[in-house]
This record gives sequence, structure tokens and C-alpha cells, in this order.
Amino acid sequence: MTNESTITAASATTATGLPLAPGDWALDPLHSAVNFAIRHLGIAKVRGRFEGVRAGLHVGERAEDVRVSATIDLASINTGNADRDAHVRASDLLDVEKRPTMDFRSTRVSGEGEDWTMEGELTIGGVTRPVTLAVEFGGLVDVPMDGSRHAGFEATGEIRRSDFGLDFAPGLLGDVVKIQMDMQFVEPKAS
Repeated sequence: MTNESTITAASATTATGLPLAPGDWALDPLHSAVNFAIRHLGIAKVRGRFEGVRAGLHVGERAEDVRVSATIDLASINTGNADRDAHVRASDLLDVEKRPTMDFRSTRVSGEGEDWTMEGELTIGGVTRPVTLAVEFGGLVDVPMDGSRHAGFEATGEIRRSDFGLDFAPGLLGDVVKIQMDMQFVEPKAS
């Protein structure tokens, strides 16, 4: 991520190795996205995103104290095709009535500079599996319009559908789902 010249970067660094103030950072949903890609027929990728995302970032005094949580509304899937999205939500595929959300909770964050790794647990429909995401710290900026401070991150990784019991349509859909998230969090207001 590059910062526009009208936005100034902050320079203070905490013990976490990131220039983030301790506290609970709120998601900026207007500037955040959870995207995915999956193979279709083994020859091309279908890409999409989830529109309904809630997430939080807790920053402690040490990197070991950093925690990330996210809940994704599976019914908010958007692949750019309403008919396909309705079919994916149906009981023979995602079955969003039984699996309304996908929940992530970090268990460990490590790294330095711009490159970090986040380990955690992903739960879909009552099935929980470990997942590791590569995280790039995009920077920290003061937004001149309202004085808020934003931190940007990109997280990438992959999961296997079959690990979560989502093994419908083998051959039609690939097992590996690539995940790419762009997230902005807003610094908590000083007390």
C-alpha cells in the first residue's frame, strides 16, 4: 500500500514492533474487504468477496498480546452473479441456514517490519481448523479529514474446503480456496 502525500505517517513504535497504540482498534468497513478465489472445472478461477464482515484488532504492549478476531456473514457472498450466489448459499452447497458465519480468532502473531505471520483458528459450521495467514503491514496514517489514525494490513492464505466438511461438487470446484483480505483498522481514541 502506498500513502497519499496528503496523509502523514506516524513514527512512534511500540514494543510490538509495529507503530500501533495499545488498545482495541475498530474495523473501517468502508475500506476493508475479504476476497477469495476458487478453481472452477480445474481450468479457471471464480473470484468473489464477502460483504458482511465484522473484525477487531487488539494491540497489547507486546507482539504476543496482539489479537485479531473476525466474523464473516456467509450469506453476504458476492461473485458478481446473483444466480450463482443464490446457488452457493443453498443447502446443497454452503447451506447458510446451517452455516451462517465463518469465524476467525488469532492464536499467535509474529514478525517484524512489514512482514508478519498470523496463526489462528477458523470455524465454519461448527468445524474448527488451524489456519496461517501471511500478513503485510501496509502502514499507519493520520487522516486529515477527521484526525483519525488508520493502520492497513493485507492478509493472504488458503484453506481446503474439505477440511470443513464443504466437499460438495468435487471436480466442479477446487478444494483449495485462496483468501486475500485488505483491512483497515482505526486507532482507539485516547482516554
